[in-house]
Amino acid sequence: MSTHSSDDPTTAAPTAVAPAAAAPSRSASAAFARLGGEDDQQVWSDLWSDLCHQESVDEDSFLALPHLTAIATGRAPGEPQEAVLMAGLIASAADEEHTARYAGEVSALLPVARRLLDAATDHPPTFVYLLQCVLAFEGERVWSAGRLEGLFVQEYEIECPHCTSELFIAFGDYGTFAAAGDYVTADPARAELLPADPATLGPLPARLHRAASRAGHAQVALGLTYLFGRATCPDCGTAVAVAEQVEEQ
Repeated sequence: MSTHSSDDPTTAAPTAVAPAAAAPSRSASAAFARLGGEDDQQVWSDLWSDLCHQESVDEDSFLALPHLTAIATGRAPGEPQEAVLMAGLIASAADEEHTARYAGEVSALLPVARRLLDAATDHPPTFVYLLQCVLAFEGERVWSAGRLEGLFVQEYEIECPHCTSELFIAFGDYGTFAAAGDYVTADPARAELLPADPATLGPLPARLHRAASRAGHAQVALGLTYLFGRATCPDCGTAVAVAEQVEEQ
């Protein structure tokens, strides 16, 4: 989720919280203490590796939330956006216990995330990541957990609920279609996508669409109509609700 990584997302939700640890890891505590110098990029890389390796979250990750909140709110050295992105990923995996325990941190992080989101007009992946952070801090636990990242890759991989065919939902440089298999290296059967009308989107999808449109991310806004629309399975002809299948992943 960090902007220091590749734009290729890991769309799987963060892993379940591991058993509680007594304190933050010594390496993470030492890394936080090093922030504010010339090596910050490497320090953040170390923190991502230590606390959110491959977007997994454990108890040590949650113990870092006070440190990340201090950075995000300017009370400690470090890049606020990095802190918000890491904290958002962690919060997206919170259960009821962690949500209650870190309510103060989350309430402080939310306005910072909203301000950063309003300013994220140039880079679609950063916009989507921050959008997920806002949702995570608001308590949303489905779309905050990596499932919006297909919007900047312009592709989702789902399963047809009727015939179980693997479907690629594409809405990028290769065209707009549902393909029954890898359409980059092969030529599988294809069928049309049926995008949702923005005027008929439900409350959350409509809010996301407005946010993307307002920020000037037209392709993200368009992608949302495909994500919350339908696809025709090329193998069996069934109309598939794309978002419902993405939610199940």
